[in-house]
Amino acid sequence: MKFLFTGDVMLGRFVNEILQEELPTHPWGNTLPIFWDADVRICNLECVISNRGNPWTITPKVFHFRSDAKNIEVLKAAGIHIVSLANNHTLDYEYEAMFEMLKILDNAGIRHAGAGINRNEASRPAFLETGGMKIGFIAFTDNESDWEATEEKPGIFYVPVDTEDNRAKRLFEIIRSTKKEVQVLVVSAHWGPNWGNLPQPHHIPFGHTLINAGADIVFGHSCHVFQGIEIYLGKPIIYSAGDFIDDYAVDERERNDESFIFTVEVCDSRIHMLRLYPTLISDFQATLATQIDAKRILLKMQRLCAGFNTSIRNNEKWRYGDIFI
Repeated sequence: MKFLFTGDVMLGRFVNEILQEELPTHPWGNTLPIFWDADVRICNLECVISNRGNPWTITPKVFHFRSDAKNIEVLKAAGIHIVSLANNHTLDYEYEAMFEMLKILDNAGIRHAGAGINRNEASRPAFLETGGMKIGFIAFTDNESDWEATEEKPGIFYVPVDTEDNRAKRLFEIIRSTKKEVQVLVVSAHWGPNWGNLPQPHHIPFGHTLINAGADIVFGHSCHVFQGIEIYLGKPIIYSAGDFIDDYAVDERERNDESFIFTVEVCDSRIHMLRLYPTLISDFQATLATQIDAKRILLKMQRLCAGFNTSIRNNEKWRYGDIFI
C-alpha cells in the first residue's frame, strides 16, 4: 500500500483566478503521474472551498484564502482521498463558508478531519478502507486559538503543542482509541511558525508522544519550508512538508517554493520505505524539479535529516530520494 502526502495546497487568490480559465488539473502541473501511482492521497487544504461568506474580521487576520466551490474538481483531478482542515485558513470566510465546504467535500467523497460544528466533530477521525486495509486520519493544529471548536461552537481541532495540556491529553486518547480500529493511523499536525528549516524544540518530544500513543505516520505542515524527517520507533515524523501549491512570494533564502511529494510504502501494516520527489512551485503550479534543482533540494533535505540520524539514498539522476526503515 502506497500513501502519498503533499504539504499545503492553497487554491485561493491568484490560483483561484487562474482556475477561471484553466482546467482543474492545472495546479498539479506535471506531478499527477506520481499521484496516480499511489493508493491513498492526502494533503493539507490551506484554504476554504466555497462561494459563500465574508472575510473573517471578528479577530485580527491578515490573509484570507478562498477558492470557488467549483474548484473541488482540482482535488478530484488528483484523486485526493483525505484532506486536513485543522489549519489557520479553514475559517477565513467565517462559519457559513466552512459549513458549505464540509458539504462540498462530503458530496465529492473526500474524507476530512480537523473542523466541524462542535468539538466532537472537529476532533473526529476520518476513516478510509481500501485494499483490505482500514486507515485512520486525525488532524489538529496549534494555530488560531480563537477558532477552537467547543461543545457549543463550530471551529477547528485546536491543540497546544504541550504534552501536559488537557487538550493534548485528549488528542492522545483519541489516537489510542482510534489505533484499535485501524491498521494504519495518520496524524496531521498543522503546527508552529511559518518559517525555519528546523522544527521547534518542543515539537520533537510531542511528535514522539504522538507515535507512542499509536500514530504510524506524523504528517506535519504549516511552516512554508520543509523540515527534516525523523524515524522514531520505525515510524516517520515529517516535521514540515512545506508548501506544494500557492501564489506566495518566494523567499530567496528559505525558498518556500521548494518541497516534495512524499510517498510512504506500507506492507502488512509496517512502514518500510519513504520516497521523496523534489518539487518546485512555478507560475502557481506544482512541478517536478529538474535535475539541477532536484539535487539542490535533496541535498538540503539530506542535511536536515542527518540531524535526526535519518539517511536518504538518492537515485543516480536525483529524481527522488529513499529512506529505508
